[in-house]
Amino acid sequence: MDWKSQFRYKYAMASMTEKLIAVNLLFFILTFVFRTIGFLFESQSNFFIEWLVFDKEPLEFLFKPWSIVSYAFLHSGFIHILFNMIVLYFSGRFFLEFFSPKKMLNYYFLGAISGALVFMLSYNLFPAFQGIGKSYLIGASASVMAILVGIATKAPNLSMRFFLIGNVKLWHIATLFVVLDIIRIPMGNAGGHLAHLGGALLGYFYSKQLDKGVDIGAGFEKYMDAIADYFSSIGSKKPKMKTVHKNKNSKKSTSNNHINKNEKQKKIDDILDKISKNGYDSLTKEEKDFLFDAGKDM
Repeated sequence: MDWKSQFRYKYAMASMTEKLIAVNLLFFILTFVFRTIGFLFESQSNFFIEWLVFDKEPLEFLFKPWSIVSYAFLHSGFIHILFNMIVLYFSGRFFLEFFSPKKMLNYYFLGAISGALVFMLSYNLFPAFQGIGKSYLIGASASVMAILVGIATKAPNLSMRFFLIGNVKLWHIATLFVVLDIIRIPMGNAGGHLAHLGGALLGYFYSKQLDKGVDIGAGFEKYMDAIADYFSSIGSKKPKMKTVHKNKNSKKSTSNNHINKNEKQKKIDDILDKISKNGYDSLTKEEKDFLFDAGKDM
């Protein structure tokens, strides 16, 4: 495999939890990269952060509609991202035992949207927040809460083992997080705690609806699939090549090798695309064996 296929192979084989953590880490690194650039050019603001955070003002949202999800990949500091990624990692492991990777994306993004809307509505409706001035939302907590509460609603009696404590059921953990967010609203970071509750509400409602056979994220999933198919089609377009051969015998040998290599690469790309869309378990035994053999050549 070439380096692009190696990267795609490793990315495709990673779980959705690992992919989300990787993207969050990438955005975290970029935050400090742009902060350094701003320092060098004596800029008073971080363009990267300002472009992606979610503002409480509806007018600001109209100018930055992407911010309703982009804020969920940003974090204010190391402790902030560390805590969120730890919760995402452990809750995500349980989540993928019951739901597909696509459902995990639905919970993550819809949790972010729900958290942002609760944040915006609260800051524009409750008297406690009147005249508070500029306020922004940042962090993956609403998305993580959607996943945690979602799986706790689906399988409440699953348990996690904690050092010195023993086994604790998922619904106990989720309930504790929700209660802490409620009682900590007056103590600071009210917008963040309200957003967490918005994500938790989405996770609970989504799982309950799935139990009834209703997928409230089906439309969003189709939208995401359409975007993925669009970029996949762009990436799969290759320039047409014309090969001129002088020797008749070498022509046949070179042409066959070229075709075989291209066919193998195309099959690898098709399998990786299938994994990205439907997960590794969607592959046939033949496809799994082919990918395993191709992986040995990395």
